[in-house]
Amino acid sequence: MFGLFKSDPGKRLQRDYEKKLSDAMHAQRNGDIRTYSTLTAEADAIYSKLQDLEKSRNEN
Repeated sequence: MFGLFKSDPGKRLQRDYEKKLSDAMHAQRNGDIRTYSTLTAEADAIYSKLQDLEKSRNEN
C-alpha cells in the first residue's frame, strides 16, 4: 500500500537507456561519430546498472 507512490528505479534506468541510444543514433546519422561513441558508452554503463538491478531483484 505504501509502495504505491514509490518510483521504480528500473523504469527510470530503462527510460534513460533508451534516450541515450536514441540520441546516439541521431548523432551517428548526423555524422558526429565522437558524440555517438560517447553516448553509446554512457548507454552501456546505464545498461549494466539496469542488469545489476534486475539481477538483485531476481535474487530476492
